[in-house]
Amino acid sequence: MSKPRRILSIDIFRGLTIAMMIIVNNPGSWAFVYAPLRHAKWHGCTPTDLVFPFFLFIVGAAMRFAFVRWHSFASKDFYKHVFFRTLSIFLAGTFIHAFPFIQQDWDWSSFRIMGVLQRIALAYGIAAIMVIHLDLKKIFISALGILIAYWGILWIGGGEDPYSLEHNLIRKIDIFLLGESHLYGGTGIQFDPEGLLSTIPSVVTVLIGYLVGSMLHTTKDFLDNVKRMSTFGIGLIIVGMIWGLLFPINKQLWTSSYVLFTGGIATLFLSALCYMIDIKKWKKPLWVFQIFGTNSIFLFVLSGLWTKIILRLRFDLEGQSISGYGYLYKTLFVPIGGDMFGSFLFAFAHLVGFWLVLLWLYRKKIFINL
Repeated sequence: MSKPRRILSIDIFRGLTIAMMIIVNNPGSWAFVYAPLRHAKWHGCTPTDLVFPFFLFIVGAAMRFAFVRWHSFASKDFYKHVFFRTLSIFLAGTFIHAFPFIQQDWDWSSFRIMGVLQRIALAYGIAAIMVIHLDLKKIFISALGILIAYWGILWIGGGEDPYSLEHNLIRKIDIFLLGESHLYGGTGIQFDPEGLLSTIPSVVTVLIGYLVGSMLHTTKDFLDNVKRMSTFGIGLIIVGMIWGLLFPINKQLWTSSYVLFTGGIATLFLSALCYMIDIKKWKKPLWVFQIFGTNSIFLFVLSGLWTKIILRLRFDLEGQSISGYGYLYKTLFVPIGGDMFGSFLFAFAHLVGFWLVLLWLYRKKIFINL
């Protein structure tokens, strides 16, 4: 079985997304973060709110090329491939939550079940089954149907304030099926931004990526393809913004308007990269991000484990015991840049450090695929 063709623009887009993820996930202090590097508190969309949908979009775009090996036929080997890839990514997310496997941390009564990798796994698995059975027209119709149905379900099931943090249907279903104690509690109440019901529209984010990947896969005229992708992206953004007047753009609910709005921006971003790489041949300046585009799931796991490790380490600073994370920030980066810029420098140092790890793996031709 031949290996799928790799598209440089998709690899670099993935790398840019991973680089942004490292920056937003690793500030020196969450009390000192520049506004664009914060998530919207509820409704709305910041640059940081683009990272997760961009990654799912890339999963879909790459899927178009990866699945050529199956000749659009749902064979037994295909199902095995999708099942084990879905399972391995889901378990990787569970592994991060359970780490460092010390007995007192294994409080299963409050163990968070869902998470970022868990959503990626489920969205990938569901989208993979859909695209292997449906042609492009049916994929488009199915995606639109999912988004409309999701809007209706949230509106009907959310009561008087269906799109609020406290009363949304996503939270109600997660509490009923998973238990309130198994949900994320960082919003002030138990609510999981990677909940079960909101995973369904995230599948559409993958499908949009697949549709755009199809444009790349079949094109013979790169300039014409960039124009078509740009038109499609602008259309998605406009429809998403208009729909957002009724169904607010919201990452934590993964609303239908958010899917279209972010999918449109992702499409425009990829079209710009295609223009730079395939038409202008500006490959060397973007090579740094090509490295980030390799071993992306591995890097996500590595960064999560690293953060957990240094948070557990304890150091004495001015008579107070603080974590290794806080110690690095306060002793190395605050003296250089102060609280705010020092917090950014802390994240940037992580970006450089993880890039060096990926560069070593790349040169050794080590690619860890989950």
